Amino acid sequence: MANSKATLELARKDEIEHKHGMSELFEEMQTRPLQIKAYKLDSVDSVPSISNNDMHNVKVIYFLRHGQGFHNLLADLSRAQGIEWKQFSQSPLNPYVMPETLDAPLTQKGRDQARSIQSIVREFPKEEQPELVVLSPNCRALQTGVLAFEKILETNRNVPFISHEMVREETGVHICDKRRPKSQQEKEFPMVDFSLIQEEDVIFRSDRRESKMEVGDRIYKFMEWLSKRPEKYVAIASHSGWLMTLFNGVVDSDESLKSWFQTGEMRRSKLVFNWKS
Repeated sequence: MANSKATLELARKDEIEHKHGMSELFEEMQTRPLQIKAYKLDSVDSVPSISNNDMHNVKVIYFLRHGQGFHNLLADLSRAQGIEWKQFSQSPLNPYVMPETLDAPLTQKGRDQARSIQSIVREFPKEEQPELVVLSPNCRALQTGVLAFEKILETNRNVPFISHEMVREETGVHICDKRRPKSQQEKEFPMVDFSLIQEEDVIFRSDRRESKMEVGDRIYKFMEWLSKRPEKYVAIASHSGWLMTLFNGVVDSDESLKSWFQTGEMRRSKLVFNWKS
């Protein structure tokens, strides 16, 4: 779906801001035991050759950013009116700190974006359909993942839908990134397994934003968990800042994966996991 001029302007601004601290994070991640290489998959011809010794450490991942959220819409409207605000501030001009944006849900456009993914997923061969769907515990990502992969829920109840705290957005200050209690999410999304989630949001802080290193540590812990899962084809519904940090600061990835994800955008990639001896 086409994005407005305001949306694209905000995306360019956010992309620049989110690159701060990435080089230091990437250097730190190169010292960790688990090393990950990411390749963008556009077609069978684009798949790089991988030795047979590595094949058991390879997964195909469908990375999906949530559709347009209520907070995104407010930011677009503010931008279109020429309103400027300081990022991660408590300024009354900052739409992301409005109380109404708490754990922001999808707009109608966001729901349509999520549903549009269904036709893409149907085009994948049967053997490449997701065997596991991982979702951020924030409302907009939960809604997106459930809508985008709705047919899997209907046709194959053996595919687990698991919410994971480590795939949520870079958080702090912006109330839109604070999640609701686990018990509330469970009532609205009974098809999702929330056993890995605590009741209250213990990550969000109103006085400061997470550092890139903190977000990178979360992503690294998630990748450790994912590398040990048996599934080879996995879908992950997450957020723009998280995805930006993943591909620029945590994994060694193709340049085509490093750019900002637009709302409702999905990219298919191959991850190669290697543990240092």
